[in-house]
Amino acid sequence: MLILRTFRSVFTARRCLPLLLLISLLVVYGCAVNPVTGKTELTLISEAGEINIGEENYLFSRQGQGGQYTIDPGLTAYVNSLGKSLAAVSDRPHLPYEFVVINNSVPNAWALPGGKIAVNRGLLLELESEAELAAVLAHEIVHAAARHGAKGVERGLVLQTGLIGVGLAASKSSYRDLAVGAASVGTALVSKKYSRNAELEADFYGMKYMALAGYDPEAAVALQKTFVRLSEKRQSNWLSGLFASHPPSRERVDANRATAGTLARGGRVGAKEYKQKIRRLAATKEAYKEHDRGRALLAEGKGEAALRAAERAIAKEPGEALFYGLKGDVRATQKRYREAEKYYNEAIKLNGNYYQLFLQRGLVREKLGNPQGAGSDLRRSTTLYPTAYAFNSLGNLALAAGERRAAMKHFSMAASSNSAVGKNARIAFARLDLPGRPERYLDVRFARNRGGYVVVILNNRSPVSVKEVLVTVKHHDERGRILEEDTISFRSVLEPGGNAARVTPVGPLGDEKSLGRIQGKIAGANVVD
Repeated sequence: MLILRTFRSVFTARRCLPLLLLISLLVVYGCAVNPVTGKTELTLISEAGEINIGEENYLFSRQGQGGQYTIDPGLTAYVNSLGKSLAAVSDRPHLPYEFVVINNSVPNAWALPGGKIAVNRGLLLELESEAELAAVLAHEIVHAAARHGAKGVERGLVLQTGLIGVGLAASKSSYRDLAVGAASVGTALVSKKYSRNAELEADFYGMKYMALAGYDPEAAVALQKTFVRLSEKRQSNWLSGLFASHPPSRERVDANRATAGTLARGGRVGAKEYKQKIRRLAATKEAYKEHDRGRALLAEGKGEAALRAAERAIAKEPGEALFYGLKGDVRATQKRYREAEKYYNEAIKLNGNYYQLFLQRGLVREKLGNPQGAGSDLRRSTTLYPTAYAFNSLGNLALAAGERRAAMKHFSMAASSNSAVGKNARIAFARLDLPGRPERYLDVRFARNRGGYVVVILNNRSPVSVKEVLVTVKHHDERGRILEEDTISFRSVLEPGGNAARVTPVGPLGDEKSLGRIQGKIAGANVVD
């Protein structure tokens, strides 16, 4: 039976629930044969749904991991070409495969459902040959072709009264823990750990794809042995990258060796050719090491040392926007906003498609009293990668301009983040929303005291303090006619999470059952300034 379901992001005042990635997905309930393994599996997401997931989250996933590596377009073209040649011999060659290089020093690679695949700059520097790169890409192709990512999403589906939704948390790194909406889903998809069976399948079929494409499958054995050796050394950059989502093991080495024994010997290795292709990347390796050192120094509060590291990086590679962005971050931390803006300008000239540069310049322009420039930058950053920081600042700008409705919209977006910024946005939203809709934030219930009179118990569920709360109390008879009505005032301040009780003149009631005929409504409330 084919059932169509529409999933869209739903944002409320208190949270943002991405229901399958801001898009409409075609969902199929039933069994289907896995196109790679030939096994019969329960399938909830159609092929069209897989492709939509990948396409709708590809931009956010790239941005959240560091943006694309733009210095050497030829390298990306090479990786994409190699990936396409492997995808052509896969079990699902018709998927819209795409391969990019991510500007991130952590050795990692990932695949989204539907065939969107990325490999980090840091991983390319660890490989020795084109065959090893083919092993990495073929492995990721299998994750897409065998629906490993799609099955991960399906396992996260929550079935409630016929509605299927998914909520995935963003990995906590840099601004990625401040991602909101679909961006948080995209980030989670690429950081999700695969099962043991999925990794073994990706190794097995990936080696078959390598052999079909003319590469030596022994490269996959050597590569997995290297990964095991590095994991045993517990190198921190590997632990936060490939090893987190693709854990290596001796079992995988042995399985790869056994698979290689069943495949044709020999094949292309391409060590010399590979070194030629990554020549510029290798030549600028030290520049990126300086940048990463600078980031660590800035996190330790050593701004001037971080600035010097950025300058050394620029001397080695003047075309990298990240290095100027680091200089801007240093000056922004030091509250030297004019200088920070100048460095962000230089960074954006080099790369006008990375969200963090626009976000940082927007925050700086807000500090400089340039609301128009700040708003433009912050909005641009949210189209690339929506963050609580950007939406919270956009809310503040709208509020300052007297645009209450726009401010509430921005604060509601930022409020979904489980961070200090998200908390501030929830408070800002509640301040604007609560006076008009106090019943959304305040709970009222009733009790009966010893004298039989109705007691109103008020609970403040909001993140702000309230005062001057009015509660209308109505006592009905068995036929629903109003016998008594009164308005009770709570004039004292009620803190977030606090409770208060007031005895009313309504009553006396004959017994506890009579409380069922008492109705109450929050008639008004004010937020404490």
